[in-house]
Amino acid sequence: MDKTSWQKVGEWYDGIIGESGSYYHQHVILPKVMPLLNLKKGASLLDLGCGQGVLAGALLPEVDYLGLDAAKYLLQKAKARHKTRQFMLADITKPLPLAKDRRFSHAAIILALQNVEDPEKVFLHLRPHLEPKATLVLVLNHPCFRIPRQSSWGFDEKTKTQYRRLNGYMSKQKIPIQAHPSQKEASTNTWSFHHPLSDYVRFLANAGFQIQLIEEWCSDKESTGKAARWENRARKEFPLFLALKATLVSVI
Repeated sequence: MDKTSWQKVGEWYDGIIGESGSYYHQHVILPKVMPLLNLKKGASLLDLGCGQGVLAGALLPEVDYLGLDAAKYLLQKAKARHKTRQFMLADITKPLPLAKDRRFSHAAIILALQNVEDPEKVFLHLRPHLEPKATLVLVLNHPCFRIPRQSSWGFDEKTKTQYRRLNGYMSKQKIPIQAHPSQKEASTNTWSFHHPLSDYVRFLANAGFQIQLIEEWCSDKESTGKAARWENRARKEFPLFLALKATLVSVI
């Protein structure tokens, strides 16, 4: 099993995400991902790091779909919930276990790439299985503002401003995450890997992709209480997610 797989915390993670996704899947990510993918009749979609199949559940039946993930537990949940869809166990940092002539018109990597130590390998192994001018949509926890252990909220009493503090950004980092806070065993840890945005741009370019669009998505939640004014303003200023839409311009 890939060491960055969520297999060991799959049951806990599925309890949070479930069949339809988290709050942010339902209210921010899926409503914005679908227009970016713009799937037409006859489209085919390769979903890398598909987890328990949240994206699969949002697609029209006529879209040809394949989901790949390294966590057996999450794939079992995906297969049970989406019986008409195809899922496969795979480490997306290695050559994909697909027929050489199997190619897709679209690919998506939704909130999975930050759990991969070498993202460039993912793009390089994806490229042979995409059609010319295929679309790739990538969604990340925003690498500029959401860096585990390196970013946090603060409040300036003098100016009455809630701000975002960053302790580091340009250095790539491997950060252990306590995925199951109620358990302290190291076996419940998973990993988050930070790269600056410029790295992702370079990784995509090296694999033959050209970025067409960058979107930054904020939370739609609203605070109440005496701090609501400051919290709501900060929430609109600092996006949670970064989305990149790219086109494959160099094929092999």
